[in-house]
Amino acid sequence: TQVVLHEDKKYYPDAEEVFGPGVEALVQEEDTQPLTEPIIAPIKMRKFQVDEEAELPDTSYTKEFLVDLLGYPAMTRNLAVAGHLHHGKTALVDLLVASTHVWPEWDKAAPMATPTTKMPKPSEKAFGYTDVHQLERQRGVSLKAMPISLVAQDTKGKSYALNIIDTPGHVNFFDEVVASLRLADGLVLVVDAVEGVMANTERIIQAAVRERLSITLVVNKVDRLILELKLPPADAYYKLKLTIEEVNAVIAACPLATSSMCLSPELGNVCFASTSFGWCFSLQSFAKRYVEEWDMPVSPKDLAKRLWGDVYYHPERRTFMRKRAEGGKDAKRSFVHFILEPVYKLFALVTSEDEPNLRPALEALGIHLRKTDYVMDVRGLLRRVLCQFFGPPTGFVDMCSAHVKSPLDNAAIKTEHLFTGNMDSEIAQAMRSCSADGPLVISVVKQYPSSDASQFFALGRIFSGTVTADQAVRVLGENYTPGDDEDMALATVSGAWLYCSRYKIPVSGLSAGSWILLGGVDGSISKTATIFDTTTVSEDDLAIIRPLQFSAESVMKIAVEPVVPTELPKMLSGLRKIGKTYPLAQTRVEESGEHVILGTGELYLDCIMHDLRCMYSEIEIKVADPVVSFRETVAETSALKVFGDSPNGKNRLTMISEPMERGIAEDIESGRVLLSWPARQVGQFFESNYNWDILAGRSIWAFGPGDCGPNMLSDDTLPGETNKPRLRAVRDAVKQGFQWAAREGPLCDEPMRNTRFRILSAELAESAIHRGGGQIIPAARRVCYSSFLTAEPRLMEPVNFVEIQAPAACVSAVYTVLGRRRGHVTHDAPKSGSPMYMIKALIPTIDSSGFETDLRTYTQGQAFCQQYFDHWQVVPGDPLDKGTVLRALEPSSGQQLARDFMLKTRRRKGLSDDVSVDKFIDDPELLDIVKNFEAM
Repeated sequence: TQVVLHEDKKYYPDAEEVFGPGVEALVQEEDTQPLTEPIIAPIKMRKFQVDEEAELPDTSYTKEFLVDLLGYPAMTRNLAVAGHLHHGKTALVDLLVASTHVWPEWDKAAPMATPTTKMPKPSEKAFGYTDVHQLERQRGVSLKAMPISLVAQDTKGKSYALNIIDTPGHVNFFDEVVASLRLADGLVLVVDAVEGVMANTERIIQAAVRERLSITLVVNKVDRLILELKLPPADAYYKLKLTIEEVNAVIAACPLATSSMCLSPELGNVCFASTSFGWCFSLQSFAKRYVEEWDMPVSPKDLAKRLWGDVYYHPERRTFMRKRAEGGKDAKRSFVHFILEPVYKLFALVTSEDEPNLRPALEALGIHLRKTDYVMDVRGLLRRVLCQFFGPPTGFVDMCSAHVKSPLDNAAIKTEHLFTGNMDSEIAQAMRSCSADGPLVISVVKQYPSSDASQFFALGRIFSGTVTADQAVRVLGENYTPGDDEDMALATVSGAWLYCSRYKIPVSGLSAGSWILLGGVDGSISKTATIFDTTTVSEDDLAIIRPLQFSAESVMKIAVEPVVPTELPKMLSGLRKIGKTYPLAQTRVEESGEHVILGTGELYLDCIMHDLRCMYSEIEIKVADPVVSFRETVAETSALKVFGDSPNGKNRLTMISEPMERGIAEDIESGRVLLSWPARQVGQFFESNYNWDILAGRSIWAFGPGDCGPNMLSDDTLPGETNKPRLRAVRDAVKQGFQWAAREGPLCDEPMRNTRFRILSAELAESAIHRGGGQIIPAARRVCYSSFLTAEPRLMEPVNFVEIQAPAACVSAVYTVLGRRRGHVTHDAPKSGSPMYMIKALIPTIDSSGFETDLRTYTQGQAFCQQYFDHWQVVPGDPLDKGTVLRALEPSSGQQLARDFMLKTRRRKGLSDDVSVDKFIDDPELLDIVKNFEAM
């Protein structure tokens, strides 16, 4: 036997023997790869949306026909579907999709149950064609506004191209609704027949009226009146009538509403639906069925006018009458007799009879089902029967075509309301006429990520011109002003698509009146933008389309930081992407260096953090407890005239501050008064609304912070005491100092609110070089601060409006939960026609974190609430009262709150605890006078 030395022995096979020839083997030093990482990392599938993977779905029309039809604005309708949470908006869009698309999952699934019924979880793709985000699937609620374009026919068989955008119903995502209304020409308001008008319904109506949109109504979930409340047909009519009257009352209360906006079924702008059971009809579409079935010698339109209101039908005499007394007990209300009773009978027939008795009855109605349909669950069977009985939603298309203006007819109203440029220019004329041959103008209102979140696409409405792929365009941001190119960028359209939620239809180009999804232009867009072509429009004529205006504010905020500090660049990149996709989200860096995200509520911030962690940054992030934004204001007029000197000592400004009258701040924020108006018009506004002197209104220099900030700077100097030409020469510098002060108040670096600063005198250097911006801006800021601190400064906190639905037995528990969080009830009454109580309350936003969870715990899950920012209110107590004793680890109450909030906010921002007027007054004599006033 051969002796083999130890070093020559082969104990283990080498890499080539194990893996075969041609495989590269790397021998590395120990610990070069962490144990937490696999040797061969798995391939990550980055996909965050539900979409059609292989090819475009089959539809009842060709995609070419849809694109061609969009080239005729008169045959197009742009619709925003909006309503309160769980009122059936997405289900309505699903019904339209199911009637035009091959969608086998929807056909096979049983209808979704109402929130009060327990049902097994359906297939992922069976519902929510426009709910494509993975978080929407998990939570069962729409979070993003999603568009879809399709072709639908009315009762006469005429085809229309419908651009529909499905919006979220949760109050936190109201910004998505506002963005959607900007794209649309009409609002389809969806209201639950049982719940009626809710908090978000009112806000949506008000927003639609502000945007000058036509309003149509779909009264949804009529099946709940039959299956859940079990109301008789006559009572169901009154409940439906009450719901429509509630909507009309809200519309009538809007300042800009007109009598033409009234909704009524006989006018044709109201439809009735049960989208979960697959049916929707208008009076005219139901009347058409009777006319065709009985060969009646009247038109469906004439019959429809007699099917609503106080119109009765006598079956023996076969006549309609206005008064029931004429027909006695035999006369029935026409809507009950012709519509509700047949529907009730159909429901009763399907739910109570077996196949041997059911089949002949259905076949007599022209409803033919397969053998397998009769063994389905009763809800599935009901959907099959009702879908065949009512047919496709042609009544809905009738309503939209007749009562929503086409892009061609609505172009002039839209242009005059939104375009900020010269209305006599060539651009404005082309936008007014919705010209496909004019200069290209696109208003971008939303940005959507790709399915792997690697790039963004911009969704916009074409106001004029035609956009094509590979076209060079100018992208103007929200802050663009004529003559300042800082917020303008050049881009090339890399692709153009029709966006249909789960799929995109590539197009070579689209013309005015359509919605378009653009690629390659998102680089410079933060929120919204206006796109022009580079050839036909000169830079002198460029102007933006007005940015979105929100009635809500982002008042809740969280601080974020990466767990691994070296991953900060990834988080910053993710925050920029969050700003693109959430219209009301704001991100900023505090002076302490912390990164802050502001949102409208808990769910909103929760969705932002999900997207930031999972989609855009893919890192672990630490989150601080939520806090709120504050505002700073004054309670009285300044105790004395305060002056401030410039750094060189050659300029002096004297000011006082005072609170503004109630309502002025809201008027400025909502745009009811603008400083871009002529001075005479501004003066007349304040004279007629607030009884100001005409000169006081004309002397306003600025609003702040920004152009629509709720603070005011006015020039109250007298020509005999002040050199007016010199003051006008430094006007811009004084305004910049005021803007700086209004943006960062002296109490805790929060914006000011409801404060008016009045310049009483100005002593300015003769030489222009001694009164430049570097001298005047800091002096104006300091004098704003000193006058503010001598006018009894106060802190303001945001307050949420809360709407709570609960059974009568839970009302006392709701009061208990509200009482523990400084909340108070403003309205408490039973909801007409339903077993629920409606409670409306106000609760400070800082105490609203976890309120919904607390409420459900106390009521065993029976109460449901929605809350949103309502107004600002002064926090009790004096924030500068150093005599207030704050005890550690104990919650403050009463008059301690203002001091407590101020100190904690300053510490969080890295500021000192001391807030004193000493920092802003240099003159020792004036400082002594101020301190004597404070002591008094």
